[in-house]
Amino acid sequence: MPLNEDEQRILEEIERQFYEEDPELARSVADASWRSSFRPQRRMAIAGFIVGLIVMLASFTANVWIAAAGFLIMLASAGWLAMSLRQSTEVGSETFESWLERARQRWSRNS
Repeated sequence: MPLNEDEQRILEEIERQFYEEDPELARSVADASWRSSFRPQRRMAIAGFIVGLIVMLASFTANVWIAAAGFLIMLASAGWLAMSLRQSTEVGSETFESWLERARQRWSRNS
């Protein structure tokens, strides 16, 4: 549902104030998009998981050892993806903590 003119104007005003009050945070929020969260490492891990799944399903009846290799590829890819996601979560929490500290400082200045 699209915003009406008044809602759009209010949203633009909030955005303008956000950029004025904390340009560093605004820049980091603008850089953190959904697309940037899927870095090449994660894409490779997902592709590896899919390849392992295909190998496992395609060869399960023909050769159990090839199917086991496909399963191991899936397992390794899932581990790689989990490690990549964990690293980005740790970095994100540091960013949040620094943002929280800046907000506390700003609050104490204004009080």
